Amino acid sequence: MSATSLNSTPYNAAHHRLTVVAACFVFLLIVVGALVTSTDSGLSVPDWPTSFGSLYRLPPMSGGVKFEHGHRMLAEFIGLLTIAVAVFTQKVDGRRWMRILGWSALGTVIAQGILGGLTVLFYLPPAISTAHATLGQTFFCLMVSMAFFTSRNWVRQPEAVVGNSARPRLTTLSLFTVAAIWMQLVMGAAFRHSGIRLLPHIVGAVVVFCMVSTLALLTIRRHRATPQLAKPAAILLTLLLVQVSLGLASYVTRVMWSPGAPAPLVSMIVCTVAHVACGALVLVTTVILATQIHRHAETAAYTESMANNHVVSKVEETVHA
Repeated sequence: MSATSLNSTPYNAAHHRLTVVAACFVFLLIVVGALVTSTDSGLSVPDWPTSFGSLYRLPPMSGGVKFEHGHRMLAEFIGLLTIAVAVFTQKVDGRRWMRILGWSALGTVIAQGILGGLTVLFYLPPAISTAHATLGQTFFCLMVSMAFFTSRNWVRQPEAVVGNSARPRLTTLSLFTVAAIWMQLVMGAAFRHSGIRLLPHIVGAVVVFCMVSTLALLTIRRHRATPQLAKPAAILLTLLLVQVSLGLASYVTRVMWSPGAPAPLVSMIVCTVAHVACGALVLVTTVILATQIHRHAETAAYTESMANNHVVSKVEETVHA
């Protein structure tokens, strides 16, 4: 995507605010979803799409029902909010790829709702439950990306030109890092839903730690003077350290303290939910950093290419003269 195509729409404050609100609610939904899993409340409401046989009657909000039914109510609201985002994007955004992104977000939230229903109908099968959790993280990335692409800085800000010739190339490293984090979130969800053992998740954590820290430190070292790159890299490095700490706390409270407990420990619930939430923030921050690296590096490459073409044309004119 060239700089022209990326910025071929005026800044719309209302559009941007709507996408920010939607992204915040999706993050809240991830937190509530983690609460449902951590408190073993997934089947507290045993039917779907109704709740205790009703589509509109509010069930007694006690025990696990308050988490599960609250999760459903929030998901329904976010579905309506996503419809508003998609429609508003079609009306006010001149970028074709953004309009496609809006419809993609709507399709994703519909698929997410169906997967959530299937987890209830099939009594929490690990594969479907893992897909439901993973798609939720993907949906969060979509909504944050839309909020980012509608921001004043993205639409109006002149792009700083930075070089990307050093090895390893940050564009390549950032894309592989996003993929590694996404796979790690899949394994984390599979472990929480008893689909796999803990070892693959621990191995993945080591790989992700190495890749994220390398990406963040290289970006800061090479582009300290470019805030569009240095700032998200610094945030990512901070989130990584927090996530590692929360991962260790989750291991202690879930694996070492929880066996034999009559009910989920409060410490385990808090640490696990925070770990899931921070994982979502690590993923989306890496996506934003990768996007910024791609944008600015592409601009640099485009500028260099244009300069080379200009030199070649001048040489050809001299030769023909």
